Amino acid sequence: MAETMPGEKGAATPSLEAPETHEGYAVGQLEQRGIELIPENERTMKPRNLFWLWSGAIWNVEFLVYGALIVSFGLSFYQAVAAILIGNLFYAFLGFASLAGPETGTTEFMVSRAPFGRNGNRVPSLFNWLTQVGFEIEGLVIVVLIVLGMLAREGQSVNGLGKALIVIAAVIAQFIMPYLGHATIQTVLRYLSYVFIVLFAIMAILVIPKAHLSALGAQSSPDWWLWTTGLVVIVSAGGLGWTENAADYSRYLPRATSKWKTFWAATLGGAIPSVLLELLGATAFLVSKNFSGFGTTGNVMQGLPGAFGFASWFFWPFMILALPQLFAINTMDMYSSGVTLQALGLPAKRWICVLIDTVISGGITALVIFKGNFYQDLSGFLLYIVVWLAPWFGIIAVDYLLRGGTYDRYALGARREGVYWRNGGWNWKALLALACGMFSAMMWIDAQFFFPSYNGPLANGTNGMDLSWALGLLVGAGIYLLLSYRSIKQEKAQPPLVLVVPAGPKSS
Repeated sequence: MAETMPGEKGAATPSLEAPETHEGYAVGQLEQRGIELIPENERTMKPRNLFWLWSGAIWNVEFLVYGALIVSFGLSFYQAVAAILIGNLFYAFLGFASLAGPETGTTEFMVSRAPFGRNGNRVPSLFNWLTQVGFEIEGLVIVVLIVLGMLAREGQSVNGLGKALIVIAAVIAQFIMPYLGHATIQTVLRYLSYVFIVLFAIMAILVIPKAHLSALGAQSSPDWWLWTTGLVVIVSAGGLGWTENAADYSRYLPRATSKWKTFWAATLGGAIPSVLLELLGATAFLVSKNFSGFGTTGNVMQGLPGAFGFASWFFWPFMILALPQLFAINTMDMYSSGVTLQALGLPAKRWICVLIDTVISGGITALVIFKGNFYQDLSGFLLYIVVWLAPWFGIIAVDYLLRGGTYDRYALGARREGVYWRNGGWNWKALLALACGMFSAMMWIDAQFFFPSYNGPLANGTNGMDLSWALGLLVGAGIYLLLSYRSIKQEKAQPPLVLVVPAGPKSS
């Protein structure tokens, strides 16, 4: 008689909880996996592959923009350098969040069911889906701005219909890699990283001779309270901002993979290119008059090559190579937003979820292009996402440590049974910690010059200091620790769910 793993009583166990092996999954083939557990025989990824996956995504023109962005707030060059160096230390958060992937073989917001419960996890999953779509829109907007900049270079003006067609073309091109899935993403990003490393070296050679220390040091030095706003942008766009994607990619590492190798592969793969590109972007902003319109022209990309003082011959190589890199980093977000929709409970295959996200992000991209203010929208987005993200990560981190880094992987996928079901699928301790952390973050956020404009009372009381991410993380983590220290010990003592493979026909 065929048996199934515990799930809904009297119901057959779905593929989420009893995955079948799909042979031949490789580059260019459609990934069959969504949020279900990855069997050990399909986990062929190496830590070096994880390093190049993150490196390939972040060797990207977006991070030049982030470096320029924080200087545009009014920071001096040396303050920007301090924000970049300190802010990128928090790629350690990405490395830490990646550890659950090999242990569980599933995505980050399936792991998030451990502290929040199956139903309670829908709350942070919704926040994450909105965040991923926001990053997708950012990438698509920059792609469109690059294309418009290329056309403007040739003296071609684009009317409304032309812009709409460019948006549609960008959306169609963006769909391909997230649709195909993990193996294609991993391989393509690795080779793209090699190309962009060469491009970065050329850019550095062209801009560094113009960056005279005496000129950089002559920049005004604003209040260090403003520096914390630059820091939160770097943390948000970098190490903390990628934690919700972490296990989505590390889950293809074998369970026996060294935790240290997993940690350093993700941490360094993200931090190294992020630091180098942001430093170059900050330098370019300060040494070039062509960057002076960064916050007002709307198309920051049109003047980007000129900001480096490039000869005319380098304009087209730069812009053409920037396009696949932007599609690549957007692929990371779109893949994760697709599996997050599944974790939310949408009964659809992963590629269908990717299609839904593609259409939504494309529609909003058109609104930003026609009506939005890219500078304001991007700055506000990066400041506000830490309100939920920081306390969520604090809760995830504490939960991982209290469990000793181990999970009941089958209980993560169970419909109603298992240790993480608790009270109807809700863990109010984690939800309360998340709410308190978010409230605390809002008390110390400084977004008065962005959209929507808001300044927390603690920010007002400290001359505009923004420590929203740090306070939100500490409050969320601290409350969850106090409420859950004993109960998680009891959960660890419960016997795990066991996957029972359906029995074959009896031989006569």
